[in-house]
Amino acid sequence: MRKGILSLTAAAATLALGLTACGGDGGQTTTATSSASAPAAAKAGKIGVILPDSKSSARWETADRKYLEEAFKAAGVQYDIQNAQNDKTAFQTIADQMITNGATVLMIVNLDSGSGKAVIEKAKSQGVATIDYDRLTLGGGAAYYVSFDNTKVGTLQGEGLSKCLTDKKASKPIVAYLNGSPTDNNATLFKQGYDGVLKPKFDSGEYVKGPDQAVPDWDNTQAGTIFEQMLTQQPKIAGVLAANDGLGNAAITVLKKQNLNGKVPVTGQDATVQGLQNILAGDQCMTVYKAVKKEADAGAKLAVALAKGEKPTASGSVKDPESGQDVPSELLEPQAIYLDNVKDVVADGYVTKEELCTGDFAKKCTDAGIQ
Repeated sequence: MRKGILSLTAAAATLALGLTACGGDGGQTTTATSSASAPAAAKAGKIGVILPDSKSSARWETADRKYLEEAFKAAGVQYDIQNAQNDKTAFQTIADQMITNGATVLMIVNLDSGSGKAVIEKAKSQGVATIDYDRLTLGGGAAYYVSFDNTKVGTLQGEGLSKCLTDKKASKPIVAYLNGSPTDNNATLFKQGYDGVLKPKFDSGEYVKGPDQAVPDWDNTQAGTIFEQMLTQQPKIAGVLAANDGLGNAAITVLKKQNLNGKVPVTGQDATVQGLQNILAGDQCMTVYKAVKKEADAGAKLAVALAKGEKPTASGSVKDPESGQDVPSELLEPQAIYLDNVKDVVADGYVTKEELCTGDFAKKCTDAGIQ
């Protein structure tokens, strides 16, 4: 990997924001750093944040980065937010550089638990406080975990697909699963959630269990290939439990080739612009909205307190299934989004009307009551 990732130090006298790119085997790594001159910043340590990629979901760069930056600036603390672009080597290198450059708190979204654990253990060995953000690092031993109730996310997806199949008066529908990455503990929790809803229907014969496959690295291109193979093997698939909007769109693209879009309900997650547009078009039956600002604010609040040498308390805990330890946690509530409440996502400011209601979607937005 090319050296020279931009880093601003505590000696900077004024707020600054830098952006550079570092190319590696995992693609482009985007870096944003800031240093504050407020008196509070001189007393607090520096916060390092490592985001996972910008390919699996748009949220990491369009939402999480933005909201974390806003929270850190408001608190007047130094911070460094970088993106590993799904490159484990880059992830480790970024973490090492952050610690070398004075980070006293490290908040990560792991690429997998193995590499995430190595980063957390090294940080802890050097006295750096650690936070798992969005994804729990199994066996990692982070001091805190901030996320949504991910089993509930899956439950909403299962309930959503069931609702959409009922609306279509489907009889013994064959349901296919496009699960998230097998290295992401969240994907495991999502599946637990939707299995809890759908397995009883499979067992009773109300639904028929179809193809069930994980998508490595949440890769949308692979998801399209996988679903195309599923549909070739089982042309009568009548419902698709897709674990996020990107995987859902991959399935929809394949369904369009067979003129099956809108006829076969597809789920999603993340309430991306693309996912919401697919709902407006009638090609996706639902998504799950996770108010990322609330997650970012909760993570930033913990990180700022730790940077100031405090020992914050969390509202709950999650048991790490690998270590058996209870990790102090903040878990937020997700929301199911259908055509009739797409407007809630816009009203909340997560996406703008200008982003969503372009071209042919203008009238669809009006019909959906989006102001």
